[in-house]
Amino acid sequence: MKVMRLKYLLAIDQGTSSCRTLLFDEQGHTTGLSQKEFKQIYPQAGWVEHNANEIWRCQLGTLRDVIQQSGIDAKDIASIGITNQRETTVIWDKRTGQPIYNAIVWQDRRTADVCQQLIDRGLADVVKQKTGLVIDSYFSGTKAAWILDHVKGARELAQAGHLAFGTIDTWLIWQLTNGQSHVTDVSNASRTMMFNIQTHQWDDQLIECLNVPRNILPHVLPSCADFGIADVQWFGHTIPIAGVAGDQQSALFGQACWKSGMAKNTYGTGCFMLMNTGNQLVNSQNGLIGTHCAQSDSQSQFALEGSVFMGGAVVQWLCDGLGMIQSSSEIEALASSVETSDGVVMVPAFTGLGAPYWQSQARGIITGMTRGTNRAHIARAALESIVFQSAALYFAMMKDVAQLGNIQAQGLRVDGGACVNNLLMQMQADVLGLPVIRPSVIETTALGAAYLAGLQVGIFANTQDLTAQWKIERIFEPKISRDQAHSMMFAWEHAVRQAVTL
Repeated sequence: MKVMRLKYLLAIDQGTSSCRTLLFDEQGHTTGLSQKEFKQIYPQAGWVEHNANEIWRCQLGTLRDVIQQSGIDAKDIASIGITNQRETTVIWDKRTGQPIYNAIVWQDRRTADVCQQLIDRGLADVVKQKTGLVIDSYFSGTKAAWILDHVKGARELAQAGHLAFGTIDTWLIWQLTNGQSHVTDVSNASRTMMFNIQTHQWDDQLIECLNVPRNILPHVLPSCADFGIADVQWFGHTIPIAGVAGDQQSALFGQACWKSGMAKNTYGTGCFMLMNTGNQLVNSQNGLIGTHCAQSDSQSQFALEGSVFMGGAVVQWLCDGLGMIQSSSEIEALASSVETSDGVVMVPAFTGLGAPYWQSQARGIITGMTRGTNRAHIARAALESIVFQSAALYFAMMKDVAQLGNIQAQGLRVDGGACVNNLLMQMQADVLGLPVIRPSVIETTALGAAYLAGLQVGIFANTQDLTAQWKIERIFEPKISRDQAHSMMFAWEHAVRQAVTL
């Protein structure tokens, strides 16, 4: 009798501060994990960079660690899925495989003035119509143009056909395939401000406006596709790369949010909320952006998205910046030691405010303090700032999808490191007035990449297989009245106006 060998899926989860690799079995269980942090580079105020070579070395190290620790053979790995920090931009020389400049990170604000110039030229509506995005330095296009303009000889190299542009997924695939694949997926392409998400093509007008040569752009594929083969030298056996999605679209997929109206929020350094809008691209009237979902078949699906720049980073600031707590894990107990924030409201606009406000000049403030204010009140206000920012996103989404007709609020699925904070999740449910649903596997970003890869190689037959695997760990039900919740949001919005007018 022939014994069937289990098949495994490797998921690369390349984030803003660390490289992670997770190994999943066919039932979606995590059977291995390796994580390594890498250096954050801050050349000047508002600039954030990464060393792309360090990211590659770091990621390769975690891949090899997971395989070694698990004791499996590389030939038992059915495929590799990749999820990544999305807008971070790399340009490299195809002849050498070496970057011509550090990767410019999604958080970087150096091209804010360029973005304002594009707005002043009357391009905001064109960009919104074609890409679903607002013009902002958050996205990749102006970052790529900056590198070409500021690295000596770069434009000449691009003209000669020697340069390649990519987000981090593209960079890792190039390295894994030894330069054989220069590709990306629709979800990452949709974050560049150069990809027309209605025609599914790089847009000639947009790349001309941004002055980015077409010949440096990668080929765009669905999120389930043949992205290339990881070379034998890396793991002792070739492994197909079969699934790719930007981190937030991957998390939406990993949360089994297949239907219109289903939404998830990822609580990480920032918070990122996506709501599936089916096959309809919604033109937001409430400060959100439209984007591609991870595309598992020939049918395009879209989502509304809002980004909170300072989510879990607020807690890190209390720890590293103020020394108020020794580690982020202490915040829940400290904030729980008081019943309310006693009127204290924190607006953590340290790098401006993201959706739905889009106020890049806003600055952080703490209001409502009295002589009785102590560090517990400030800690609770810090957690509430994450809740309020996320609630503002959700309410804006529900206003936008009202135009679609019969979409009903279905609760919010949550993931990311901070969702283990029970107080934070309860406060989120209270303010939203909706159930907050935490799955048993909160590594949904990596899980989404594994699911995409598994679908492509036939480990999973369809999304119904995946729905059966998704399990709930806990549901947080609202415990306060809507009047209380509205009062809290009113105080938050008042504080936001103060932060914007500083």
